[in-house]
Amino acid sequence: MWKKVKGGGTDSECIRWRWSFSLKRRKKGGRRRLSLHIWIFVYVSLIGEKVMAFCPMFCCGNVSDRKARGKKQPPWRVFSLKELHSATNNFNYDNKLGEGGFGSVYWGQLWDGSQIAVKRLKVWSSKADMEFAVEVEILARVRHKNLLSLRGYCAEGQERLIVYDYMPNLSLVSHLHGQHSAESLLDWKRRMIIAIGAAEGIAYLHHQATPHIIHRDIKASNVLLDSDFQAQVADFGFAKLIPDGATHVTTRVKGTLGYLAPEYAMLGKANESCDVYSFGVLLLELASGRKPLEKLSNAVKRTISDWALPLACEKKFREIADSRLNGDYVEEELRRVVLIALICAQSQAEKRPTMLEVVELLKGDSKDKISQLEANELFISSVTVGHDHGSRSDIISEENQSKHQLEHMKSA
Repeated sequence: MWKKVKGGGTDSECIRWRWSFSLKRRKKGGRRRLSLHIWIFVYVSLIGEKVMAFCPMFCCGNVSDRKARGKKQPPWRVFSLKELHSATNNFNYDNKLGEGGFGSVYWGQLWDGSQIAVKRLKVWSSKADMEFAVEVEILARVRHKNLLSLRGYCAEGQERLIVYDYMPNLSLVSHLHGQHSAESLLDWKRRMIIAIGAAEGIAYLHHQATPHIIHRDIKASNVLLDSDFQAQVADFGFAKLIPDGATHVTTRVKGTLGYLAPEYAMLGKANESCDVYSFGVLLLELASGRKPLEKLSNAVKRTISDWALPLACEKKFREIADSRLNGDYVEEELRRVVLIALICAQSQAEKRPTMLEVVELLKGDSKDKISQLEANELFISSVTVGHDHGSRSDIISEENQSKHQLEHMKSA
């Protein structure tokens, strides 16, 4: 994945060496600010010219000189820890928006009245620092209306914090399964807008970002909703950059059970198709209101696609629709969403569409392609064969879970 650097080794190895050098200087009483800035400079210098332009801000912080030279300012900034303590009322529990394996997210308000969300990493370690750096790097390089924007970051002492715009309608999961689920705020029109927006954000990562980016953790809790219920794909801590010409990267499995593509869960091979699979699961979740995994017994769970596929084969789309919609949806759109979702979430990676194709299908731009959906081989088999299509295994036992390296995954 990484090109060779002078003196042998890889870029990633170079980063680790520099970071341990920083830690050593810290232990000897070296200036903490200097060691951190050296690390950031070395890290971003390996990213590319686009982010290299930000290095003077990291190293010197001489903003007035930059303005005088007429250089473009980045759309984010470095926050002080004191500033974020003040904004979040010292990270008060009442300000907490959510919590996960990474740490906690807090609501805050800056001196100018603007609202922010602050992700505070739970444990300081070299591993957490790398995930922090990866997320800041990727957020700094991408700009799209359906990707959560970076407002800034803070790295002081052992604190690692990332600052975003606050999303007043929280996450998709809160409306499907959480605190807002009983309010039925997601009518069908909003669900279609969310589906298309999230698809466009992921398509940007796969096809327009340079280099291409795979998210690796597409799920309902990572799709945030702004004041107009527009989708914002978030949480890039597990994301990977795909070098030009590479078909995949082999990596430790990370993500959420129920959303993981089988080839990634079992072999650790990640590429854009893995995100397509996860998005298919997300689409089914959005259409049906069901969770990605259904518990059948103490030791067995069934995936949402295993539940939906036989119904789709029998054209029983009404039985798939979320009951909270009370039948108020466009039947043709529901059918289209379910078929797209199942094609995305099929076990054979080479038969999944690209995200650009998914966007086109969701928008209904190509009538010919839409008419071909039901003719897909996935749906022409009988329900019994559909269960076994592609030798898929959608019934997940506790034994299989341990084989999928669940100790490295976040809980759903």
